[in-house]
Amino acid sequence: MGCAGSKPPVVEDGPRSPRERTSSRRLSRASSTREANPPVISRSDSSRVSLIDRKTNGSVRLREDRAEKSRVKPEDALASFTAGGISKIPKLREGEQVAAGWPSWLASAAGEAITGWIPRRADSFERLHKIGEGTYSSVYKARDLIHGKIVALKRVRFDNLDRESVKFMAREILILRRLDHPNIIKLEGLITATTSTSLYLIFEYMDHDLTGLASLPGLQFTEPQVKCFMQQLLSGLEHCHNHGVLHRDIKGSNLLINDCGILKIADFGLATFFNPQKSLPLTSRVVTLWYRPPELLLGATHY
Repeated sequence: MGCAGSKPPVVEDGPRSPRERTSSRRLSRASSTREANPPVISRSDSSRVSLIDRKTNGSVRLREDRAEKSRVKPEDALASFTAGGISKIPKLREGEQVAAGWPSWLASAAGEAITGWIPRRADSFERLHKIGEGTYSSVYKARDLIHGKIVALKRVRFDNLDRESVKFMAREILILRRLDHPNIIKLEGLITATTSTSLYLIFEYMDHDLTGLASLPGLQFTEPQVKCFMQQLLSGLEHCHNHGVLHRDIKGSNLLINDCGILKIADFGLATFFNPQKSLPLTSRVVTLWYRPPELLLGATHY
């Protein structure tokens, strides 16, 4: 939860075209002519020349400033994607990600999702036991041997030869990295290797989920507890919506709760980006069937 990638291609010094060779000969003749007969500049023209030089230098500096601003910094990478898609990263950065240990198929199809991160090694975790399973993933309780804490490992199943499948998986990672809120599960890292097609998402460990707690015999939530859980749920959803994210799978098993009563929204596998200024049609086949709202059951594509 790939194959070894090659180094990024370099610019080869090859033979120039006849047109380029001809133009270079013309330039060399022109420069030799100017050197043999240097232009005479009068005193009255010197101020004009200096003014032109200042303007030229100023324009060069302006172009350099614009070029500097146009460079994408690693910390700003997540802000470059648009609703409904993942932007392409430069080939050079893709090569750097492969050199850092990421599989080439992941760096090529979803490099933006892993920008600024280093992959964790599987042998730095001790897998304890399975705590959940979904349609496309399995979740395990594990011990982080480096940091000495308990974490949850989500093993994602997908076809690494299918670029669209990888992008669908990468969207969940992008969304989780974009969100930062006490009531949203935190993604702490990824486990993968250049020789493996598996991918594990590392999450903070939560003790329970709402469905499991509600099914315990003899347990009944008090009114203050219900209000507390609802307040945390709505606070997390507000953060999602303010950052252009729709969860699209809210249900009891995706609402995790720890022993301190903190609720966190989890499982963003069906989540997507949205732009409130542009109403685009979306699929109606989202949300687990038993929790699906009537408009989606009737095929609505705007919500």
